[in-house]
Amino acid sequence: MHHTTFLAATTDKNLELVLRVLPAIVVILAASALCGRLALLVKQPRVLGEMVAGVLLGPTLFGALFPAAQKAVFTPEVKPILYVLSTIGLTLFMFLVGAGLEHGGGNGKKDTKNAAVLAVSGIVPSLLLGAGAAYLLYDRLSRPDVTPFEFALFIGGALSITAFPMLARILYERGLQNSPLGRMTLLGASIDDAAAWCFLAVLSAMHTGAGALHVLRTIGLTALFALVMLTVVARLLRPLGTRVERTGHFGFDQMYLVVGLVLLSGLFTDYVGIYSVFGGFIAGLAMPRNPAFREALHSRMMDLVCVLLLPIFFAFSGLNTELGGIAGWAMIGPFLLILAAGFIGKYVGCATAMHTVGFSWRESWAVGGLMNARGLMILIFINVGLAQGMITKDVFSMLVLVAVITTAGAMPLYRWALPKRFEQQMSPPAPEPEAASGTASPEAEPVHA
Repeated sequence: MHHTTFLAATTDKNLELVLRVLPAIVVILAASALCGRLALLVKQPRVLGEMVAGVLLGPTLFGALFPAAQKAVFTPEVKPILYVLSTIGLTLFMFLVGAGLEHGGGNGKKDTKNAAVLAVSGIVPSLLLGAGAAYLLYDRLSRPDVTPFEFALFIGGALSITAFPMLARILYERGLQNSPLGRMTLLGASIDDAAAWCFLAVLSAMHTGAGALHVLRTIGLTALFALVMLTVVARLLRPLGTRVERTGHFGFDQMYLVVGLVLLSGLFTDYVGIYSVFGGFIAGLAMPRNPAFREALHSRMMDLVCVLLLPIFFAFSGLNTELGGIAGWAMIGPFLLILAAGFIGKYVGCATAMHTVGFSWRESWAVGGLMNARGLMILIFINVGLAQGMITKDVFSMLVLVAVITTAGAMPLYRWALPKRFEQQMSPPAPEPEAASGTASPEAEPVHA
């Protein structure tokens, strides 16, 4: 009898939790769909609308206008469920980003050298200017348990991020992926972001470590994990890519293997003290590079991740974003300093580097505008920092606003520098559709950046 009563009570609690979580997800999807469509209408990427939707669902708008309704939808019991779903979504998304990286074709060493110059120019100026601004603002903005060095490195690292998937999406959409500018920019941006994730992994290990030995252990285990994944596991997975290439079939057995590997990779990096997104990213880099395999992988997974799981992440980020907290003059000044450091470092730094390697100023400023967009990538970066206590909610809110402003500015800056008539002169004479579909991936999706 007691057993039956216990089961009934447990069932009731589970049902109640479902009835709380599902309405929250429906509200998130509705807001994301609406704001995404509005973004497209004003010629912005859909992801910008979804980022804004997440902020509006938080205390900034929904919570300010309808506090009771906001608390009823996003109850304390719902937030942990949203966190778990958003973490799974981020891990899968970063896996797809890693699986989609490909750097082939072009002028070989020349493209690689130019891309390295672009990558360095995309990281170093933003990192130095951001770190300098953060150091000046340390007493006003940082948590007391975070050292000035860690705080400066975190802000600089966040500002050095580029929305690689959005940049690639724009180039593919315009048929520029095979142009010298397109090849170099894609490679430079992918190096830029990979370096940023490695940088954050080391910073996380430094911050969460109980001492130097613990930090070294975390970094060592992460490096060993990456080495094993990119050599042993990648080699073991090659027959899978060959088989999909030969048969054209990517079935449930292959999906179980791939998804299981991604989640285990995320679990391991979480266990050693590095956020699970790093595990997903490394697992993606270890995937077979066969175009048919990658096309099948993305066609199976990308829509679900982008339509269901990533909007939940945007909403979860929005619940932690209090823009009202930076409305006063006391916070406006620090915010503008951080925004200026990020914008000037990335935009001017990348444009100058592009011009020095032989591109026109028009092309250089266009790429500078695209590289300056931070999109979803900086949100992942700063969520790690917030979760691990490296930044306060005020700083988190400032960086969310930086993400929205720089992402919104990317396309207008690109179009201003490179109008259609100039863009058409740069396009390769006969772009191959296969090349675009073969290398497209999360970045080729119209949805996210």
